[in-house]
Amino acid sequence: MNATIWHNPRCSKSRAALAILQEMPGVEVSVVEYLKTPPSRAEIAAVLAKAGLPPRDALRKGEGVVKEIALDTSDDAAILDAMAVHPILIERAIVITDKGAVIARPPEKARDVL
Repeated sequence: MNATIWHNPRCSKSRAALAILQEMPGVEVSVVEYLKTPPSRAEIAAVLAKAGLPPRDALRKGEGVVKEIALDTSDDAAILDAMAVHPILIERAIVITDKGAVIARPPEKARDVL
């Protein structure tokens, strides 16, 4: 099985989710450091759709940029636009497989798509 993780190595929860994936036998893990290689708006929308989540449920509302850009946190289109420009707004870690996608918070949720 292949799994992709949108990963932030500075985040302990993201590191824990990655460790869970790497410990699973038969799982090939692709790591995307999404702050260095941001996904496009279309990619973000597709992954969130695969997870069955509206963008507002994957938004890091506590990030300073939310206030800086006066983001309307009830407007999913505006949230997607903002995530594409400011990937720090994307909740982490996101694990994507053929079975679906999940925000791995807590990290053990990564197992839900394996």
